[in-house]
Amino acid sequence: MGVVALSPQARTEAIDAMADGRELDVLVIGGGVVGTGSALDAATRGLTTGLLEARDFASGTSSRSSKLVHGGLRYLEMLDFRLVHEALQERGLLLQRLAPHLVKPVPFLYPLQHRGWERFYAGAGVALYDGMAFSSGHGAGLPIHRHLTRRGAMRLVPSLKKSALVGAIQYYDAQVDDARHTMELARTAASYGAHVANRVKVTGFVRQGERVTGVQAKDLESGREFEIRAKQVVNATGVWTDETQAMVGERGQYHVRASKGIHLVVPKDRIQSSSGMILRTEKSVLFIIPWGRHWLIGTTDTDWHLDKAHPAATSKDIEYLLDHVNAVLTTPLTREDVEGVYAGLRPLLAGESESTSKLSREHVVAHAAPGLVVVAGGKYTTYRVMAKDAIDAAANALDGRVPKSVTKNLPLVGADGYHALWNQRHLIAQRSGLHVARIEHLLNRYGALVEEVLDLVEEDPSLGEQLPGAQDYLKAEIVYAARAEGARHLDDALARRTRISIEAWDRGVGTAEAAARLMAPVLGWDEQTIEREVSYYLRRVQSERDSQDQPDDESADKVRLEAPDIVSPI
Repeated sequence: MGVVALSPQARTEAIDAMADGRELDVLVIGGGVVGTGSALDAATRGLTTGLLEARDFASGTSSRSSKLVHGGLRYLEMLDFRLVHEALQERGLLLQRLAPHLVKPVPFLYPLQHRGWERFYAGAGVALYDGMAFSSGHGAGLPIHRHLTRRGAMRLVPSLKKSALVGAIQYYDAQVDDARHTMELARTAASYGAHVANRVKVTGFVRQGERVTGVQAKDLESGREFEIRAKQVVNATGVWTDETQAMVGERGQYHVRASKGIHLVVPKDRIQSSSGMILRTEKSVLFIIPWGRHWLIGTTDTDWHLDKAHPAATSKDIEYLLDHVNAVLTTPLTREDVEGVYAGLRPLLAGESESTSKLSREHVVAHAAPGLVVVAGGKYTTYRVMAKDAIDAAANALDGRVPKSVTKNLPLVGADGYHALWNQRHLIAQRSGLHVARIEHLLNRYGALVEEVLDLVEEDPSLGEQLPGAQDYLKAEIVYAARAEGARHLDDALARRTRISIEAWDRGVGTAEAAARLMAPVLGWDEQTIEREVSYYLRRVQSERDSQDQPDDESADKVRLEAPDIVSPI
């Protein structure tokens, strides 16, 4: 397999191929983790495959998660053993085989607040968690849990209040840059022959009688409208599932309810700790997660009925997280410590419960209409299983014998050769002239594709310089995002190909113009377009900041929507 770049030319060719009148075997709607995973699953079974995303890959839920690949320890308490076992198996596959360059082990400390019974109760749960991981056959690579005294726990986390614990348990899970992982799924699918295009919106379905035979689509970059014919269409639109179903006139058997979760990003030096933490709250759990030179703190869990493209964090949401984390810290965090805030929506299967925290994280797959498969619910970690089940359903309705899924053994682009290059990182640093810490950063973002990024630096040494206002990133990474990773707009590069929009104190304002000028030659932008891209990005940042000062969801939503989405002038 040759690695295909998600370049502007490749996007045009993909749209032309889908619009040429020939019938695809499978067309997937939705460029989140389940949609891109479904496209990869279908393409690697030998099916002609298309993938459409109305905005950018991972622009919804799949870039706004807790960045965890985990079994879901709290689901053990709910006795959902099947979900936990399945998720732990997927965690192991991602760590060891599918994406070792993107998925990394991370330790978590669970403070105990009661003597005796809690250590036994929590310890039994964590022991079962580790045992289920090993029984899945993919438990290697992560240390098993260990029990700690209060003194031992505070050595790991000096910032903990002595009164916040009587002891602790440390266990391991894993984390991922969700947006990059989703983009690499799309790129891997394209490398196996899928026609992949972002910024293409499905505007309706084509039907023959009751059967769905394709979609009507519009390229939001050019204004071109066309039809795509397909034997099977897969609706993998997450929190937009019900709206997509409504276009075909089918309500479907299942409904998706959106739950808002927000996260705070704070500098690493605000919390002195060598371990992440998981804390109990009155509603659920709170994670403090190491993230490079930062901490992620989340999450909330509240019903959301407003705009799904841009869920807004409120002042109340932020104070909720600060109050709960400050309950255990010796030095409280304040609003001034918060570098970034992001809000995302969980696609939960609607049930009888009024509390979103009690809704199912299971997924469902169904033929909502002849020719139309819907996949809904689930959690990020189990995306591959969801994708497999969706394509299984589509394959059952296709003529002829379709091979079984092979994605369990299919590394993503960048995974093959990663470990060897990691061992050679000092040699790569010497050869490239970059510091070894920079090479490590690049390897953990691009894996074996790091050579493509370094080739840009060799061609133009100025691209080996730090990006102004974002010292963790090179100029070459922005060029590469536009040239090979499907970034069509400045927001794509700063919010998803990199995470500058949540990691920088100014949320990328000082980086915006330099980044836009780096993207311009690749995407054919003139001076007016550069100014337009920067202006839209600055308006987006300001609307987000203003929304986070609002007291409630309705006010925050109204303020956030004052900044419109960026689209190319048609």
